[in-house]
Amino acid sequence: MFKGFDQSAFDTFHINGLDDRMTAIKERIQPNFRAIGEAVSPDLTMLLGEDVHVHIARHARRTVNPPNDTWMAFSPDKRGYKKHPHFQVGLFDDHLFIWLAYIYELPNKGRYAEKMLSQLERFEALPEDYVVSYDHMKKDATPIHEADLAAGLERFRDVKKAEFLVGRHIPAEKVSQMGPEDLLELIRCTYKDLAPIQMNAK
Repeated sequence: MFKGFDQSAFDTFHINGLDDRMTAIKERIQPNFRAIGEAVSPDLTMLLGEDVHVHIARHARRTVNPPNDTWMAFSPDKRGYKKHPHFQVGLFDDHLFIWLAYIYELPNKGRYAEKMLSQLERFEALPEDYVVSYDHMKKDATPIHEADLAAGLERFRDVKKAEFLVGRHIPAEKVSQMGPEDLLELIRCTYKDLAPIQMNAK
């Protein structure tokens, strides 16, 4: 059962040392990711018309530096998510993010970019609190109605390491005050808004 994220989940990213921080991620955050997956994946499967699979970041490549964020992903591929457009939920120390993510490992980035460039009105119709990012490793994001989406998508198309993410940032203080069902409903509503973009960018 999803219990929500309290402040201790966000404080995880202030713990020094790779092993200690990873232990806290596994104890404080990943059980909630599994519960979110169980709660949300059926709805996302219905929205997209295809089975989605839950992937929880393992941070397996890290040997020294502890991660500054962690996340889960929904993908149609059982084996992975990075080579597909995918949906994410994750945390930095100061906010929770809910993304539709196109990251740099994605093949055929140009095709997706061109499709989205031809349908900018879909982004313009999103609520005011949506944001975009061009690098999933960074905290900062731009409010969607202040962003130059065309320039961002062209860069995503033309620059090998460029990325494109659209969704919501929720401040840690607000998340820690939200009930579990309210947060699950916000995730579901966000994906309902973003699913048409994902489907029409194929």
